[in-house]
Amino acid sequence: MTYNDTFIRACLKQDVNHIPVWYMRQAGRYDPDYRKIKENYTLLEICKQPELAAEVTLMPVHKLGVDAAILYSDIMNPVASLGIDFDIVKNIGPVIHNPIRTAADIDRLRPIDVDRDLSHIMETIRILDRELDRPLITFAGAPFTIASYLIEGRPSKGYIRTKTMMYSEPELWHRLMNKLGDMVITYLRAHVANGGKAFQLFDSWVGALAPQDFKTFVLPTIKRIFAELSDLNVPKIYFPGVSSGELLPFMEGLQADVIGLDWRVSIEEGRRRVGSAFAVQGNLDPYVLTAPIDVIKQHAKQIIDEGMIEPGYIFNLGHGLFPEASIDKLKELTDYIHDYSSSALKQKQHT
Repeated sequence: MTYNDTFIRACLKQDVNHIPVWYMRQAGRYDPDYRKIKENYTLLEICKQPELAAEVTLMPVHKLGVDAAILYSDIMNPVASLGIDFDIVKNIGPVIHNPIRTAADIDRLRPIDVDRDLSHIMETIRILDRELDRPLITFAGAPFTIASYLIEGRPSKGYIRTKTMMYSEPELWHRLMNKLGDMVITYLRAHVANGGKAFQLFDSWVGALAPQDFKTFVLPTIKRIFAELSDLNVPKIYFPGVSSGELLPFMEGLQADVIGLDWRVSIEEGRRRVGSAFAVQGNLDPYVLTAPIDVIKQHAKQIIDEGMIEPGYIFNLGHGLFPEASIDKLKELTDYIHDYSSSALKQKQHT
């Protein structure tokens, strides 16, 4: 079996023959076969069946030809091990039945126990490690993003309860950040021990913070997570989510390999802001996929051209795929990224 390590090589800023591509939420609702599975099982029910979760993870690899698989899971999965009771509610997202509001609520959170509560996820990773001929990316939700669900009790636009705790009870806030940081470290370490070949820390909503607040209330925990996992010999990605362009200059010194960019900052500007230590990933606006294929390719070409200027670039979206995306357009886009970047890189070597 020939192993496609292009994604790993790009993460480590090594030479590649083509620009690698994978898509956030690539195992999901845009795929009619996945929608059929969802008629019988909820997201959490799929996660609890390793063979089925592995099958769903593999679907976009086979159908689209992406350069990496990403584990079919949810950022809320490890939170159950802390003693949080939640559901993923259709058209809403995570709904927490025992939200975190007080010191007592934080004290009640128990340490994560992967063997007791999350063995099904580890089994899914082991199955995929045996079956894949390219890297498996696993992931965790970053402490701010998880905290926003736990405190608000559900997805929020304004994060009023979250910011109230952060500003009014900073000591409480940091205690929660530390507990969630411990959870992430233990969880991601277990992923790699069971066969994960790279991981991404999703901080989907941290762009809601002012840069100084990110630096004060979130960055210390993010730095600790990557520092404590720095002994793991796999690429490490931090995606600070949507509207995070103003936070990028704070990445300096982070012991990660790749920074994910959303579509509001160009690849060139993103590189300038994060500095030369990192590879970068991104950043097509997912909704460009609603356009005719020629328009999609035009946008992709511009991004790829900027990405190829320096080694260390992975094509992705600036956020996750949405249900209305066309699987046919995604396949054509994936082929285009491979074909165009392959010939452009060859040309670059001869000049």
